[in-house]
Amino acid sequence: MLAPETITAIADELAAAERDRVTVPLLTQRYPDMTVEDSYAVQNEWRRRGLAAGRRLVGRKIGLTSKVMQAATGITEPDYGAIFDDMVFDNGSVIEHDRFSNVRIEVELAFVLKAAIDGPNATIFDVLRATEYVVPALEILSSRIEMAGRTIVDTISDNAAMGGIVYGGNAVHVGTVDLRWVSALLYRNETIEESGVAAAVLNHPAAGVAWLANKLAQHGDRLEAGEVVLAGSFTRPMWVHPGDTVLADYGPMGTISCRFV
Repeated sequence: MLAPETITAIADELAAAERDRVTVPLLTQRYPDMTVEDSYAVQNEWRRRGLAAGRRLVGRKIGLTSKVMQAATGITEPDYGAIFDDMVFDNGSVIEHDRFSNVRIEVELAFVLKAAIDGPNATIFDVLRATEYVVPALEILSSRIEMAGRTIVDTISDNAAMGGIVYGGNAVHVGTVDLRWVSALLYRNETIEESGVAAAVLNHPAAGVAWLANKLAQHGDRLEAGEVVLAGSFTRPMWVHPGDTVLADYGPMGTISCRFV
């Protein structure tokens, strides 16, 4: 484990990078002995500071749960990050591109919980029982650490590259639709760029949420009632630039969109 003062110094560096919209060098090149637990300690310090500053935790994101995302990043294990209230955007929002760094979009399903989920032995069925509804979502990725050569340690320290979430469309109750077969078409400026099906997330998107509940239990934490959980992308990340309009069409579950300025 890295020394506490080193964890604090890394958190300071990432906070400055987020504020200044810059990218810092890879942590793993500078701290070759840094572990996954060290990186979650950095993330927890970032989260603690956010809460102390008055930000409200509204949910979690799960990353790298599908083969397409693992192939896109070269990282083969999932990770998670925190979602604060000021990261949430309404469907159709106009969003400042410069608020983020290395901006990309992912297509996901968001689980809105009506009950807490405790690990370490949570299953898909525990997730389905605890879910109030599922809704389409776009995740905005924002990377404060340089992209080339990133490892799981870099990504976790960077709050799993979480930037924001846009969600809307038609909410559905579990059991009314086969979540494995939810599909989406992702458009940028009216041109289709990506498509995918939700089963790409660990064979069932609820499996991602179960993984998260079990991982949180290792850190003395759990998923709480009312939280929004992004289950993981079932398309590759799509780069977006100022002026781009993004739309995801989920068929019967409706559409969600945003524009970057």
